[in-house]
Amino acid sequence: MADKINTLPFLLFLLCLSNHIVESREPFACDPRLGLTRSFKFCRVNLPIHVRVRDLIGRLTLQEKIRLLVNNAAAVPRLGIQGYEWWSEALHGVSNVGPGTKFGGAFPGATAFPQVITTAASFNESLWEEIGRVVSDEARAMYNGGMAGLTYWSPNVNVFRDPRWGRGQETPGEDPVLAGKYAASYVRGLQGNNGIRLKVAASCKHYTAYDLDNWNGVDRYHFNARVSKQDLEDTYNVPFKSCVVEGKVASVMCSYNQVNGKPTCADPYLLKNTIRGEWGLSGYIVSDCDSVGVLFDTQHYTATPEEAAAATIRAGLDLDCGPFLAIHTENAVRGGLLKEEDVNMALANTITVQMRLGMFDGEPSAQPFGNLGPRDVCTPAHQQLALHAARQGIVLLQNRGRTLPLSRTLQTVAVIGPNSDVTVTMIGNYAGVACGYTTPLQGIRRYAKTVHHPGCNDVFCNGNQQFNAAEIAARHADATVLVMGLDQSIEAEFRDRKGLLLPGYQQELVSRVARASRGPTILVLMSGGPIDVSFAKNDPRIGAILWVGYPGQAGGAAIADVLFGTANPGGKLPMTWYPHNYLAKVPMTNMGMRADPSRGYPGRTYRFYKGPVVFPFGHGMSFTTFAHSLVQAPREVSVPLASLHVSRNTTGASNAIRVSHANCEALALGVHIDVKNTGDMDGTHTLLVFSSPPGGKWSTQKQLIGFEKVHLVTGSQQRVKIDVHVCKHLSVVDRFGIRRIPIGEHDLFIGDLKHSISLQASLEEIKS
Repeated sequence: MADKINTLPFLLFLLCLSNHIVESREPFACDPRLGLTRSFKFCRVNLPIHVRVRDLIGRLTLQEKIRLLVNNAAAVPRLGIQGYEWWSEALHGVSNVGPGTKFGGAFPGATAFPQVITTAASFNESLWEEIGRVVSDEARAMYNGGMAGLTYWSPNVNVFRDPRWGRGQETPGEDPVLAGKYAASYVRGLQGNNGIRLKVAASCKHYTAYDLDNWNGVDRYHFNARVSKQDLEDTYNVPFKSCVVEGKVASVMCSYNQVNGKPTCADPYLLKNTIRGEWGLSGYIVSDCDSVGVLFDTQHYTATPEEAAAATIRAGLDLDCGPFLAIHTENAVRGGLLKEEDVNMALANTITVQMRLGMFDGEPSAQPFGNLGPRDVCTPAHQQLALHAARQGIVLLQNRGRTLPLSRTLQTVAVIGPNSDVTVTMIGNYAGVACGYTTPLQGIRRYAKTVHHPGCNDVFCNGNQQFNAAEIAARHADATVLVMGLDQSIEAEFRDRKGLLLPGYQQELVSRVARASRGPTILVLMSGGPIDVSFAKNDPRIGAILWVGYPGQAGGAAIADVLFGTANPGGKLPMTWYPHNYLAKVPMTNMGMRADPSRGYPGRTYRFYKGPVVFPFGHGMSFTTFAHSLVQAPREVSVPLASLHVSRNTTGASNAIRVSHANCEALALGVHIDVKNTGDMDGTHTLLVFSSPPGGKWSTQKQLIGFEKVHLVTGSQQRVKIDVHVCKHLSVVDRFGIRRIPIGEHDLFIGDLKHSISLQASLEEIKS
C-alpha cells in the first residue's frame, strides 16, 4: 500500500496527460477571465469575422499596427492580445526549424513522415491528405500545450526543375500537375474541412520560379530568374494556382529571387494581380525570411529602406518574416510613401487568418481541437502511417531475374554502406525530432541475421581503406544489401549539388562488393535528387536497385519489408534521372523549360527533354504484373465556344481556341480503364495517364494529366475512371502565356495503351 501511495503523484500526472489537461496555453486574445474583453466587439464570436477584424484594426495605433507586420508580432497588452510567432514549419511532420515550435516536456518529438519527394512517388492523393491531417493533429496538440503555433509555412511546391537543386527533396517533383495535386491534397489535410474555420493555416512556397540556392557563385539572394510568359504560366505557377484555387490555402510565401528584374515580394503583378486577384487568395502573403531586407540590402532594388517597405506592402505583401517592416514602415507612412490604409489592408489579411484559427475566441480548450494533447502525438496509428507512407514511396528501379523479393529462409545478409545504419539522414531537411527510428540495418535484422560494415565513414566516402572488410562480409553472406546515396551534407538548403554521380568512392565500393558477393546483391539508394547509377544498372552482378528517397522515421522497416516481400513496391519516380553529362548543357541559371537545338540546349524535365536518361519520370516496377484495357473513351469531342460573338481570331493561325473563349463546363470527359493483376502477388498499381497535343507547332512532348492508385489481389480486375478536362488537360500555353486548346488529334497514353481524341471547334466559321 505504501508503494501505491508513493506513486500516486506520478499516476495523477499521467492521468492529466492522457486526459489532455495542458494548462500552459493561455488564450491568445479575448481571455474570458479579463473583464475588458466583454466590451470588445472583436471578441464576440457570434459576429462575422470581417466585422471583428475591422473593429480590432480600428482600436490599434499606427505603432501597434506596424509591430504586427512581422513574424514575431508584438503583444498589445491594453487589448489583451499576446505576442505571436508566425513562423512554424510542417513540411512532412511538425518541425522545430522555425522559432514558433519547440520540443520538450510532454512533447519530446513528433511523427517524422518521409520527405516530400518520397511521398510524392506514391502518386496517392488520399495518402497526402491523410499525412496532412495527422500532422495538423499533432500541431494542434502542441499548440494547446504551448509548444507550437498554428501558422505553418509548408508545403514547398516549387517544380523540381534542375536535378542539382539542394531543396528538390522538399518538393513533389518535376511535374507541375503532380506538384499541384500534392499541394491541394496536403493543404486540405492540414487546414481541415470546417468551412471558414482552420485547423492550422498552411502556406505554399516559394512563389515563384525559385529553384536555385547556391550554384557557381550565384545564390538565391542575387539571382534574377529570367522566365518567359509561357514557362511561368505553363510550369512555374501551376502548383501555386492549384494550391490557392483547389486547396484554398491560407497563405502564399513569396521568394528571395527576382523574376524578370523584380523581386517577387515587391511585384504587384505577381502578388495583388495574380495570387489575390486572378486566383482569389483568401488569406495572407508572407515574405521568405529576410527577403524584404534582401531586396534592399543585397539586390539594391530601392534607394531607401522606406521605399522598400512601401513597395512590398503596396505590391500585396502582408507579413514580413524578419524585422525590416517593423523598423521602416512607420517612416514610410510619415514620409507619404505609404498610406495607413495600406497597412490596415495587410493586417486585415493576417488577423482574418488568426480569427479563422480561433485565436480571438478565448479559451483554446473550449474550441474545436481543444481536446488534443500529448497522447495525440506519436500515436501507434500515426507511426504506422509513417511506415505505410515509406512503403508506398519506395521505387523499384530494376529487378534483374526477379532478384527481389529475397527469400525469408536466408541465413545471413551483409548490410553495407554509409547509409546502412543511419537515423536522422532518413528524415531529410525541414524535419523535427522523430518519435523514434528504425534504421535499414535494424529493419533487415527483423528478417535475417546480419553482418554489418559501413564501408565508408560517411557519404563523402573519401577513401577505400575499409572496402576489404566490406568485401569479406559480402563473400560470406547469403545476400548483400548496399545502402548508399546522399544526405544533407551533399544536398540541402543553400547547398546545390556539383554533379549527379555517387560521391567519392561510393561507386567503387558498390562494384567491388558486387563482385565479391556470394549471393544476390541489391543496391538501395537514399537521396532527394536523382543519381546517375548507370554503372549499377549495367552491372549484371547487381540484381536489383531501389530508390527510397529519405523515407522518414520508419524508413528502415519499410526498406526491409520491400526487400523481403512483405510489401510490394508501387512507387513511381517523380523526377527524371539524367546522365551526368546532361549537366554540361544546362546551366542552373537558365530557366527555360523547352529545348533550343540551335543553342544546344536540351530542355528540362520529361515534358521537354528528349535525350537519354538513366531512369525516366514515372518509372517504377512491381513484384507482380498488370495489364490495362480501355473500356470507354470519347473519340471525337466538339469544343463549344462560350459566345457566338467570339471573333475569327479565336483560333487564328495556330488553329487553337483560347481556353477563356471555350465553354469549359461542357468539356469534362471520362476515360474508363480496366486494370488487372496478371501476376502471382498482390500489389498496388500506379496508373499514370499522359496526353500529347497535335503535331506541328505544338510540342509533341507528353504531359501527365491524371493518376490513380489501384490495389489488386492477384488475378483480380478493377475499373478505373480518369477525369479528363479538355480546358485543363488538353490545352497548351503559347509563347505569350495564353492557354489554348489545339484543334486536332490529341493522344492519350495509359500504360502501354494509346488512344486518340479528335477535338473540333463547334462553330464552322472558326477555322484556321
